[in-house]
Amino acid sequence: MKVSYVVLYVNDTKASMKFWTEKAGMVSKDIKEAEGFKIHKVGFAHQDFAFELVPLDLMKDNPHNLNLGTPSICFEAPDLPALRKKLAQGGVQATEIANHFGFDSFSFSDNNGKWFAAIQG
Repeated sequence: MKVSYVVLYVNDTKASMKFWTEKAGMVSKDIKEAEGFKIHKVGFAHQDFAFELVPLDLMKDNPHNLNLGTPSICFEAPDLPALRKKLAQGGVQATEIANHFGFDSFSFSDNNGKWFAAIQG
């Protein structure tokens, strides 16, 4: 398993894109759309790691009560079902694997109640 990206929940994706690209020197790595919102992925050109800039308005219903004030870390795993099974067998609370915005993923909680995501990679 490796860190794939970190989600930053932002008020204004255009302003955040401008900050990370023009001031921090990152580049646009991907743009996808979800429920009418644009989700930008930015990072340094020579690194796989990225920030995913998710509009807070997209998360207004927040069904899992995520703490939107802090970043969410997303891990990537080559065998998502095996990772979920291993975590669940170890007593880790994990959601079912589901397709979110075109990607198979699940979430799991640490011992402090903080949630993380895992995607098929």
